[in-house]
Amino acid sequence: MSPRPPFPPFTEVSPMTGSGGHADPARLLDSSGPAAPPRDNGELVFAAPWESRAFGLALALSETGLIDWEDFRWALIREIGDWDAAHPSGEGWSYYECWLRALERTATAKGLVDPRELADRAEQLAALPAGHDHAAPA
Repeated sequence: MSPRPPFPPFTEVSPMTGSGGHADPARLLDSSGPAAPPRDNGELVFAAPWESRAFGLALALSETGLIDWEDFRWALIREIGDWDAAHPSGEGWSYYECWLRALERTATAKGLVDPRELADRAEQLAALPAGHDHAAPA
């Protein structure tokens, strides 16, 4: 994957909210800005199956009220900012790795997953060969 474009400095701004203080559904997926997912001709882009699964999981957890979208969105912005600070050259950029870390942080903060169990499962999955969860192209 190519290096990501420069990340603007992180600044806290008031999120646009609807009734009840929750994120306005129209703003859930930024079309631009620091939390905007990768797009090609307006369509979301996923480089691997796990990326679309992580994306869908975050949306599902938000839709069911298990996580607050604005909490997740700000966690994602912070993850991207942290990644940028640690990788000034932009080499090795993966939006969905930041997405997954933000989702993990948000889910553990809400008590949805145990951090030790999450780490154990991540270790198990990392030990599996590439492509273990989908068929190879014919």
